[in-house]
Amino acid sequence: MTAVVKPQSGPRGARTVRAESTRDAILTAAERLFAEHGVFAVSNRQVSEAAGQGNNAAVGYHFGTKADLLRAIVRKHNAVIERRCQAMVEQVGAHPQLRDWVECLVRPLSAHLTELGSPTWYARFSAQLMPDPAHRDIVSGESLTSSSVLAVMEGLCRCLPQMPPGVRVERNAMARQLIVGMFAERERAIAAGDPTPHPSWDAMATSLIDAITGLMAAPITSGSTR
Repeated sequence: MTAVVKPQSGPRGARTVRAESTRDAILTAAERLFAEHGVFAVSNRQVSEAAGQGNNAAVGYHFGTKADLLRAIVRKHNAVIERRCQAMVEQVGAHPQLRDWVECLVRPLSAHLTELGSPTWYARFSAQLMPDPAHRDIVSGESLTSSSVLAVMEGLCRCLPQMPPGVRVERNAMARQLIVGMFAERERAIAAGDPTPHPSWDAMATSLIDAITGLMAAPITSGSTR
């Protein structure tokens, strides 16, 4: 007979539920504030107040440092994006083309933003992390542990066997900047009520896939190789 696991009850169970609710509120408030104002402009106290916490030390209590808080926000979204990416990698055919691998990079994020509904803050939050190497490394560190992202990188390498390593690193960085920056621009426009070039996140993704596929396949001038 299979044992039935009952949900926790009593004071300990109630405390667990409250703690999880508080963590969720802090993550949501922090993501929004960081997206709208930047990471350095927002204090833990402001995050606590926006999350409805009377205790200004709530962020530190539940997450630790600001870097830990940023990492928690990234992980919350990456868990969903990773599953989507893995599903796409598994559906790639026996002879994938360059565009197939680029789709695996772009579509999971566009699908996630679509699923989040409106408003969203994650694209702008991600863009705020890019200028600072320490914050950018938080995202890179999470990506490097993703088996699906590593599979995509290996697939891109197989499609571009003649590309010098230095050029490959540079173009990967260009692609990352395009993905993060363009999705953030669309999110900003939506938040401001401004018109956008594309009617949906999916249409935006198609445009990005076109551009990044062209970027990756572009000729390499001899003086730029290293």
